[in-house]
Amino acid sequence: MKKLFTGNEALARGAYEAGVTYASAYPGTPSTEILENTALYKGAILAEWAPNEKVALENSIGASIAGGRTFASMKHVGLNVAADPLFTFSYTGVNGGMVIITADEPGHHSSQNEQDNRNYAKFAKIPMVEPSDSQECKDMMKTAMEISEEYDTPVLLRMTTRVCHSKGIVECYDREEVPFKDYIKQTNKYVAAPANTNRNRLKVEERTISLKEFSETTPLNFTEMNDAKIGVISSGGSFYYAKEVFGTDASYLKLGFTYPLPEKMIQEFASQVETIYVIEENDPYIEEHVKLLGIECHGYDTFPVTGEMTPDVIRKAVFGEMLEANKYDREKVVGRPPTLCAGCPHRGFFYELGKRKDTYISGDIGCYTLGYLEPYNAMDSCIVMGGSMSIGHGAQQVFNMKDTNKKRVVSVLGDSTFFHTGINSLTNVIYNKGNSINVILDNRITGMTGHQENPGSGFKLQGEATNIIEVEPLVKALGFKNVRTINPNDLKEVKETLDWAYSLDEASVIITRYPCVLKKFSDADKQEFEGLFQTKCTVEEDKCIGCSKCMKTGCPALSFDKVAKKASIDRTQCVGCDVCAQVCPVDAIIKEVK
Repeated sequence: MKKLFTGNEALARGAYEAGVTYASAYPGTPSTEILENTALYKGAILAEWAPNEKVALENSIGASIAGGRTFASMKHVGLNVAADPLFTFSYTGVNGGMVIITADEPGHHSSQNEQDNRNYAKFAKIPMVEPSDSQECKDMMKTAMEISEEYDTPVLLRMTTRVCHSKGIVECYDREEVPFKDYIKQTNKYVAAPANTNRNRLKVEERTISLKEFSETTPLNFTEMNDAKIGVISSGGSFYYAKEVFGTDASYLKLGFTYPLPEKMIQEFASQVETIYVIEENDPYIEEHVKLLGIECHGYDTFPVTGEMTPDVIRKAVFGEMLEANKYDREKVVGRPPTLCAGCPHRGFFYELGKRKDTYISGDIGCYTLGYLEPYNAMDSCIVMGGSMSIGHGAQQVFNMKDTNKKRVVSVLGDSTFFHTGINSLTNVIYNKGNSINVILDNRITGMTGHQENPGSGFKLQGEATNIIEVEPLVKALGFKNVRTINPNDLKEVKETLDWAYSLDEASVIITRYPCVLKKFSDADKQEFEGLFQTKCTVEEDKCIGCSKCMKTGCPALSFDKVAKKASIDRTQCVGCDVCAQVCPVDAIIKEVK
């Protein structure tokens, strides 16, 4: 049976065919669809969203120790969060096969950095595989499970954005029902006390020696000999990028098993070609190893050190030319700057917060990061997921040390980010008697990555209803006395609540609670928020005075005719949040029922 799969879909299929029984993840582009598609194999695989990547990996570690085949998936920065259990699990080894999927993002299209997680395999001393297309994604997931169990180790499976999202034909087979491995209590293996880790550390080195032998013989690494003038050593998606440029005018060493690297195979290949190009994304991971073997090669002396190593990049770097692109009139292309959606419940809050003086706004990772843009200018920093409240606390503590300080810090994050690692940050504020203003934007879903469930949404990944962790009681349980939950679309309530928080000399928490406009509303949503987006707004032109104050809300449904000096609202986008109507000084914007 053949199917058209993205790389992410193929990984899910590979997990199904390999007999995986449990999988856990935290959503993050470009990895999100891996677990979402795994969840479709309900009945065969239990797939669960975790509050963060560390917990996801720990879930999967437990599943492995209990005897099931399992995986955890995450985007590249998520592995930073999960690194603590990763390094120790390398020492203990597995019971059931265990794969950690890292979806790296060369070009950082939707990420705060561009790190190369191949370095984690070397750092943690665990084997790594790198698929190049959808078929390899499925096949390598199955092979990785076998490697994991044969060598008693977790395996890192490294993806990149294009491999995650590009589609290809995949040959599919039936599921292999792999029996659970017996759980045997082995404290010397699974209890990471120093006496045990000293022994296990030596086992890691012995394992690495065995894996080096494996890397020389596995079909995951292979050569394709054509013209010997150019030799390309590559891995992952870069292999096909290179083939598109060089075709049969080059020979190739394709590396699918990339830790440990096959030294003898590299040396043998190098002896058969004249000029070697190492093409990879992003760090010189392979290049440095090739040079350590005393082999001359071209890598980042030829190619750019950042971004995707796409065919046009390779062609320009090697040949100084690019293929002619389709011509078009660039002046006719309308720019699409990033913006909060029409009806976004974050808009009203940022509109009011952006007007505050002497304020440092500590932001976080999510849709609401767009609050830093015009017209809000409502963010000073955004560093790491879940860190806004910790960073805000540190900033406020130093501002408080200044004799003439008038600065107040407002820390902002979303509900999913709060459950991710924000709870720890907020705990830090109350424990250290901070006086920052902390805001949780509760839009009832994980919005940025495509509406995945979280501990506050009321549902598990595979549709089962579950307990809702309510934000306000949780915050109060941490010890906060000054807590308010507000409707962010009510600008008067937002302004009054900010005034209240600014007047306090101790820490406060504001919870803005209103569903994401794009969310599929649950029955609970409909009961709590009556008439959700059931109206539209329109501008009465005869009343509009052309002040353009409504445009400062940043709503994409609004436009302003500079000639006529009139505002107008696109009915196809408007959902009747009423923020613009509250801003209009002459009541020229009115609500009408759909």
